[in-house]
Formats: sequence, C-alpha cells, structure tokens
Amino acid sequence: MIKILIADDHPVVRKGLKEIIEETPDMMVGDEAINGREALEKIRKSDFDVVLLDISMPGRSGLEIIKELKSEKPDLSVLILSMHPEEQYAVRVLKAGASGYLTKESAPDELITAIRKASIGRKYISSSLAEKLAFDLEIDAEKPLHETLSDREYEVMRMIASGKTISEIAKKLFLSVKTISTYRSRILEKTGMKSNAELTHYALKNRLVE
Repeated sequence: MIKILIADDHPVVRKGLKEIIEETPDMMVGDEAINGREALEKIRKSDFDVVLLDISMPGRSGLEIIKELKSEKPDLSVLILSMHPEEQYAVRVLKAGASGYLTKESAPDELITAIRKASIGRKYISSSLAEKLAFDLEIDAEKPLHETLSDREYEVMRMIASGKTISEIAKKLFLSVKTISTYRSRILEKTGMKSNAELTHYALKNRLVE
C-alpha cells in the first residue's frame, strides 16, 4: 500500500486529490497538511511513501520545503503539484530533489502514474519536460540569466515581475522589507538589469510569470 501525504492550502484541491487516490486500490491518503510547516511536522511523526506538495503555499517556499524534507528523509519521494507551467519551476524542483513535477491540470491517470514511479524511487518527467532538460544540457554553457539566481532570489524576482511591491513581498514571505530590498539588489546585480521594469520585461519574455 502506497501511503501518501497531501500538502496543499486549498481544501477543494486536497479533497479532489484524495478522491482520485482513494479510487486506486493500492494507494491511501495517510494525512493532509495545509502548509509546508505542517507537512514537515507530520513527516517527522509518521512515515509516508510519497508527499504531494503544492509549490505555492503560504509561508516558506515549496523549494525550501523540498530541500528540508530531503535532508531529513533522503529516501522520501516528493512530487510537486503546481498551477504554474513547467517552464517556471520544473527544472528547479528536480534539482532540489523532487521526484517529479505535475501541473494541477494534469489528468488523474498521469497523477497515479507519477505516484507509482515516485513510490519506487524513480523520477516522473513528462515528455515536454524531458525535451527541456535535454535542451538545457546542450546550452548549459550559456545559462539564461534567471538560472544564476538562488531559489529565493528567483521567487522574489517573479513576485516583482508580477507587480508586487517590496512590502507585499516581505509580508508574503515573512521577511523584512530590508531583506527583500537586499534580494532585489542582488537580482539586479546578477542579471545586469537596472529596474523593476526591466525585470518584468525579462520575466514576461521568458514566460516566468503568467
């Protein structure tokens, strides 16, 4: 029996995932969590085979949660579910140690296939993502600018590009305004850009924001 933890802050999403999983005879939902902190607490107290983790929950970023989960339980498989298209996060979550990346539009049978693969320690990679990974290997010497950013810097850049103010970002990430300003300075320095408008243009051009 594959025991699964669902970590998502939307009750409707958790309910839908639970229904799909529990229609499958060899799978069960062992528990649910509404944010990354609660997911970590539940994983410390109980054993799961697979964690279904939403990348965009309140508080700490999904990328940070993956790294912490993997450092505490290296053999635990983490599948990322996201409303964001693959090109925005998939490569980063795989590098952070996730077993796969699915968008919330994925068909139920794709979800079940991904859980089965993850439960035996394999990666689930869609054909479009496999193509992107192969392409990234080819052009690794010429990394796109956003690939030089840390995960936190990348998160802040996406928020700036989506029109959020420094104060709004600080509040959402539970960090000080000063810290976010420091991140912004680092982002501009690493990318060679001069303003939020330039960052926004770059992010839209590279489809890093909707």
